[in-house]
Amino acid sequence: MKSITILFLAFFSVATFAQKDFQGKAMYMFKRTVDMEQFGNELTEVQKQQMAARFKSFNEKSFTLLFTKSESSFKEDAKLETPGTNGPMWGRNNGQGSIYKSLKDKEMIEDVEQFSKRFLIVEKMEQPQWQLTSETKQIGNYTVYKATMTKEDKSIDFGSIFGRRNNTQNSDKKNEPKMINVTAWYSPQIPVSAGPESYWGLPGLILELNYGRTTLLCTEIVLNPEEKIEIQKPNKGDKVGRDEYNKIIKEKTDELKERFQGRGNGGRGRF
Repeated sequence: MKSITILFLAFFSVATFAQKDFQGKAMYMFKRTVDMEQFGNELTEVQKQQMAARFKSFNEKSFTLLFTKSESSFKEDAKLETPGTNGPMWGRNNGQGSIYKSLKDKEMIEDVEQFSKRFLIVEKMEQPQWQLTSETKQIGNYTVYKATMTKEDKSIDFGSIFGRRNNTQNSDKKNEPKMINVTAWYSPQIPVSAGPESYWGLPGLILELNYGRTTLLCTEIVLNPEEKIEIQKPNKGDKVGRDEYNKIIKEKTDELKERFQGRGNGGRGRF
């Protein structure tokens, strides 16, 4: 009887993923810690604690990934903000931004709003250089496998707005590529090459992602929901490449940094 049950489950699994219109959604919790020591002596301990409290809502979020065999869309869940606890104004999407990926067209589009302007960051998807391992663990009902890679981090470091002044060590390294180590846990039980943020390229859905001080963990999965999932390709905003976008944002953050430091108030500026 046990073998019959196993056989039935295996058949059901194969039949499920063989469906032409196979789709699903996965919910993720996002957490990022902030290294308060990077602010050095520019902030008092009380100010660091206040800033950490304000950054909490910015660094703890929930996201939803919609996926089919050929497309996916990763988007922050909209939520009401409590007055007085909101994070910094820069870097906030308020549930409106998304990351769209098309395996068919090998194209990724990040829909993001910064400084009251909407951008569509368009990039060609190149196969990530994952190193697969045999290490496994359980996430909920799924067996997941570990994969790792080292990649260049091209994201904007908004924390540099508050960075230490006259830091010659950081100045010397500003032109060096910033590399990050990434660890992903994926499940072949859900054979779609999708994942949170910009990550993909594994033989199964990525259920956990770790890099630097950031962790994304899948908390719920719904396969083939009754209500058909509609994945929309972003089409509103100024189309730019990643390098062009980073240049624009860096110029804006440098302006903010100069204004902030020019106040000479020990880091009490408001963004």
